[in-house]
Amino acid sequence: MRRRTFIAAASALVGCSRPPRPESSAPRYLEEWQALYAGSPARAAEEWFRSCDLGLSLEYGVFSQLGRGPSAQFDERIPIAQYTQLRSTFDPSGFDAERLADLAVACGMGYIGLTARGADGFCLFRTVQTDFNCLEASGRDLLDELCRACSERGLGLVISFSYAADWRHAYFYPAETAQTAWTGARPGYESTPAEYRFEKDEDFLLYIRHVHNQLQEIAYRYIPLAGIRLEPQQGYLARPDLFPVGQTYSIIREAQPGLLIAFGSGVNGDEDFVAAQGLELPRPEAGLAAQAWVRNRDKPLELTCRLAGDSASGVRALLDGQRAAAEQGARLQIRMPLRADGSLGRSAEGALLEFAKRRPAPPGVGVAA
Repeated sequence: MRRRTFIAAASALVGCSRPPRPESSAPRYLEEWQALYAGSPARAAEEWFRSCDLGLSLEYGVFSQLGRGPSAQFDERIPIAQYTQLRSTFDPSGFDAERLADLAVACGMGYIGLTARGADGFCLFRTVQTDFNCLEASGRDLLDELCRACSERGLGLVISFSYAADWRHAYFYPAETAQTAWTGARPGYESTPAEYRFEKDEDFLLYIRHVHNQLQEIAYRYIPLAGIRLEPQQGYLARPDLFPVGQTYSIIREAQPGLLIAFGSGVNGDEDFVAAQGLELPRPEAGLAAQAWVRNRDKPLELTCRLAGDSASGVRALLDGQRAAAEQGARLQIRMPLRADGSLGRSAEGALLEFAKRRPAPPGVGVAA
């Protein structure tokens, strides 16, 4: 199917019913930019984001029970049926959104975040698109709890959403159809699992409908959201002909006009900020990513440092990370893994508080060079 025809077909799938757009009033985290918000929520949100120098992102899901990171299913080639069983033992009894938000405030964070949906397909929000979600597993909507806690404290909420990788959905494209060397579309199982039913490009429309419906569920239910990071950029670049990314952005912005969008260093240049996975400024050299980067390189930049190791080494890593971010005029997103029950270990909490005590006062955050 030609790209233009495919995108038109994907756009037609967006016709699910939507509630009215929320009233245009500045959320608490944008109170300082109230006047600007009245004319342009997006401009107000961008100015707010430029004023932030730190954010905290929580790494949590069914994979946390394995004591490993969010790529456990992919790295260890865990069969889909076996991985699904983790839902029955998912217990976020230690997840305390208010305590986590208080910690973010105490550490001088401007925003906090959660991976609403990872590449394993497990959702930390209410959804009717799949029963592989936290509400079915535990009776709790963790994204709602965090949204409320952030709103009450004037924190922005910036979520991550795996849009261009899904190791669970039957109709996500297989790695062998990728146009690049990227292999992250599916785990490298020895044989194709029966759960995977992609046969032709048109099948991918079923996946697009799935993620568009979920993005609408998120954008119309969890208000306010400050931003969303779509991930991973490589998954889009491996099959750009399959993703109606312009339509995807429109869905998000129609629901919440002040919601900022990132997709790595960018895929079409219409992103609001750049989100790097490490501490180095992304500099794509060719292709769609390079074209998008030309349009995005002066937009706000977010770099990432993962909190790991003991308290002392963790503090050193965070101080080094903030220094690297400040040198590049960027915000620093600190990714923090939670324990299996959703709680924060004392060592990690101590490292964050010590970092907050020792970090230099921000002189003012600029933009990407």
